Parts: sequence; C-alpha cells; structure tokens
Amino acid sequence: MIPTSGRQFELSHGDQRAFVVEVGGGLRTYAAGGRDLLDGYGEDELCRSGRGQVLLPWPNRLEDGSYELDGERHQLPLDEPEHRNAIHGLVRWSGWAAAESEPDRVVMAYTLHPRRGYPFRLELAIEYALSDSGLTVRTTATNAGSRACPFGCGAHPYLTLGTPAVDPLALRIPARSILRSDERGLPIRREAVDGEHDFREPRPIGSAQLDHAYTDLERDEDRLVRVVLRRPDDGSALTIWADETYRYMMVFTGDPLPDVSRRSLAVEPMTCPPNAFRTGEALIRLEPGESFAGSWGLTPTIAA
Repeated sequence: MIPTSGRQFELSHGDQRAFVVEVGGGLRTYAAGGRDLLDGYGEDELCRSGRGQVLLPWPNRLEDGSYELDGERHQLPLDEPEHRNAIHGLVRWSGWAAAESEPDRVVMAYTLHPRRGYPFRLELAIEYALSDSGLTVRTTATNAGSRACPFGCGAHPYLTLGTPAVDPLALRIPARSILRSDERGLPIRREAVDGEHDFREPRPIGSAQLDHAYTDLERDEDRLVRVVLRRPDDGSALTIWADETYRYMMVFTGDPLPDVSRRSLAVEPMTCPPNAFRTGEALIRLEPGESFAGSWGLTPTIAA
C-alpha cells in the first residue's frame, strides 16, 4: 500500500535522517542526533498547516486569486476561501517523481503544465542533500513555455527543538524590517522592527505572536542570511539559512492553528512577499528558456 503522503525517500548521513515525499515533493521529517528538528507528520497522514511543503510558483497569499501580466488578467482558484485568497502556489498536492536518488540525496522533479489562472509551463526540480553541515535544499525552475511567466519560490518548515512550546527558545532574526498585514494576511505597509518583533539580538520568544514577513535581511560574509533558534537549557540550536535569492523570511508561531499552537516555529524562506503577483514586489519574471535557482538549508547543533 502506498501511504497517504506517497512514496517515501529516506536520506541518511551520519546521525542525520530525513524523509522526502512524493505528494508535494516536500520534506516530511528531519532529525539529527536522535532528535526531531522539524514538526513534521506521519507518512500515512495528510500534511496539515503547510508542514514542509514546497510553495511554487508563489509563496503565501494572493489577493482574490487574481493578477495581471502583460495586460492579461488571470484568475486562480481561491483555496483560502475564508479570506478570498489563493495561497501557497499550485504544487503542494501534486505527485512529484525522484529524478535522481542516492543514500544522502534525492532530486524531486515535476512539470507544472499550463492551467486556468497560470497558463505557463515550468520544469521544476528540488534537490535535498545531507552532508556534515546539515541539510541543503536547492530549487530550480525553468520556463519551458513560449511566453514570460511570473514566479516566486518558498518553503514551509516548522522548526522544533523538542520543547512543548517555543516560548522559552531564544530566537535571532537578522532583519531590519517587517511587513504589517491586514486581517486577510496581505501586506499593507513596511515598518522598522521594534518591540516584540525585534529579534536582531537573540532573546526568548516569550509570548510574542509572530505572523510576519521579515525583510531587509542582514547577511554574513558568505552572503547567507541565518535565522537561529536555540534551546537555553542545553545549548542545542537549529539554524535555517538562505542565499540571496530569498529576500524574505516569514516567521509564524502558529497561534491560530490548533495543530501548531506555538509548539513549533515556522520559518519560511521566500523570494518575494505575500501578494507579489499583484504588487510586483520582488517578483521574478522568467522569460522563455530562463531559469531560477536558489538554496536554503538547516544546520543543527545538538548538545551531547
């Protein structure tokens, strides 16, 4: 019997282990040192709340599911009907195939064919690879059609360090700005981080309710941005990093979701902010034959 999440692709390297799945091509689990570091789901469960999913060809929300490109209006299905939004792209429930597979690496591939609301063809591939430094996820997308298409890329991991809630965990987000959103989850303005949303210096999450896109990211000398979650009682930490193609980090404590409710922290690398198909902010335009490539990853530090 094929499980609910489809065929399973197990990766291992040293004390690290991960499962990538056929349904959505996403990351179902990741563990190191015998500790689960993603708030994932069982192989025979439906993925809930976006856990480990791939957000293509746009991340987050699109107002009214509609946008214009080159003078033509497009209408997508509203799969967040309570807020009249299209959300998280078109491939989360599609069947992906393993184009390459090794004990510590798999490349998942999928062709996104033209459809109502997105009449463009993309060849997509995601490489998941384990190494001594952790997990690296590299996404590529090629416009295989005859016309330019809008594109954005994101991922939706929920990070955990094994505590019942994220409140005592120390968080560092090297970002100077956040996007404030309305009741539909759509950005309405950019502000400098301050008060409970300022994590430029590591501090406990505490009671802060986070559901914000952080931007104006500060990068290290290698041009990577690193968001760090640390457990103060034993020093264990999990770092999520992203290259320069990812200009936004959505950070979400999951307060309104009963299956999350602060037990883990979503940190979502995104190339563009919510609603980019309408606003054009940081939106990638892929001409026929053009490709996108971007990488993010996880680096664990597990106390003995």
